[in-house]
Amino acid sequence: MQKPLSDQAFDALLSALRGGVLEAGAFFSMPELSRRLDFPIAAIREATKLAEARALLSIRPKRGITVMDAGPRTTRTCMDMRAVLEREGARRILSSEAPFPTEQLRQTHEDLLARARAGDPTATGTIAIGVDLSLHNALSEGLDNPYLREAYQQNRDRIAVIQQTRPFLQDRITSAMEEHLKIIAAMEARDLHRVEETIDTHLVQTLRWWGM
Repeated sequence: MQKPLSDQAFDALLSALRGGVLEAGAFFSMPELSRRLDFPIAAIREATKLAEARALLSIRPKRGITVMDAGPRTTRTCMDMRAVLEREGARRILSSEAPFPTEQLRQTHEDLLARARAGDPTATGTIAIGVDLSLHNALSEGLDNPYLREAYQQNRDRIAVIQQTRPFLQDRITSAMEEHLKIIAAMEARDLHRVEETIDTHLVQTLRWWGM
């Protein structure tokens, strides 16, 4: 069964935001959004209401929309929210003895780390982002609560907009994978205190790389 047109428009809008087609802080009129996303204005209006509810943009009545800001305050807020939810996800995984894909995560992270250290130009872009997200997704799975997971997903969409303003540099890939591997090792050791410390360290280091 085909999705309603407004839902299709929202998917297109979300993809454009996450992909950087609609840049952080930029203003777009409704007719311009309609042209860019190739959907009728009525469907775009409904889509922007959904996106505004997720703090991805702000609607300017009778004018258009402004994409969310990606400045320091918003960035810290979103990254802090991610860390809080991931710590809780990790706690629930460890307390319930739920499965965690340690070996798979370690293998993909070590492979990307080796390629980044060797200066492999393919160890960037979508490949690096995919590996990076794999650990964050695994931790969020531990939340085991549809409302918390939805909150995590919506925040991840906001972070995707933020990341479009800050390219994933190869030097950062190396240090990020090292930080991730420490989180993975702490999860394998089932050491919650160390897991929380390594998640917090990853947050601090990411913000430092972004100049905050």
